[in-house]
Amino acid sequence: MTDPGAPVRLRKLASWQTGRVSTLGARLTAARMPLESRSDFAVLAALEEYGELSQAEIGRRLGLDRNNVNGIVTRLDDHGHIERRTDPADRRRNIVAATEAGLRHLRELDALAQQVQDELLAALDADEREQLRLLLEKTLTGHPAQPA
Repeated sequence: MTDPGAPVRLRKLASWQTGRVSTLGARLTAARMPLESRSDFAVLAALEEYGELSQAEIGRRLGLDRNNVNGIVTRLDDHGHIERRTDPADRRRNIVAATEAGLRHLRELDALAQQVQDELLAALDADEREQLRLLLEKTLTGHPAQPA
């Protein structure tokens, strides 16, 4: 929804529009998923896609501080959603893997995330949603990685 009070000069800027969409998406996400669930979703999605990872690698891939990763991993471990073990090649590192319970939890969180996408993009049909996703991906890949 475009703010009719904003000047046309602003409404024509992709950076202004994406900022507004980002704010709306964050609000919709917060309404469906507490902050802990969002970080659980990110870590479990990374483990599902990449397999076992060290805590440091999780932080690098997700742009998270290692202290934050440790807190997320501890919470996921306490709930039986991941397994943590010492890396036999480097006993200073922990290796993290998703459990079956963790993958079930990921599917539940994914359903919530999909509800947010459906609400956020309700004005777009399926082809337009995919086109938008591809254009945003192309825009992001055209710039160096930024911290999350």
